[in-house]
Amino acid sequence: MIINHPLLGPRDAQEFVYLGDASLIGRPDGMTEGAVDAFHDYLYLRDNPAGEHRELWYHEQGDRSWLVVTRNTVTHEVVSVEIARDVARKMGRSK
Repeated sequence: MIINHPLLGPRDAQEFVYLGDASLIGRPDGMTEGAVDAFHDYLYLRDNPAGEHRELWYHEQGDRSWLVVTRNTVTHEVVSVEIARDVARKMGRSK
């Protein structure tokens, strides 16, 4: 599988480490009401979709960047690739 890195161009997936669902970027605020339940759901509840899914990938054997890869889990077709920092900023997080 080829991942088209936004900065470095096409790269083999073997250069990357898969972390999981890209919703991990939206970590709950631990200081709010119901934080324990929110963190439980954040840590343990995951969807297992068939079709398009957003995932976190780490470019371990390259520039060490984090990417959000939108991929079809049935065909493994990579639909889009974004820098995770840019995705987090769109979500209102600067980290």
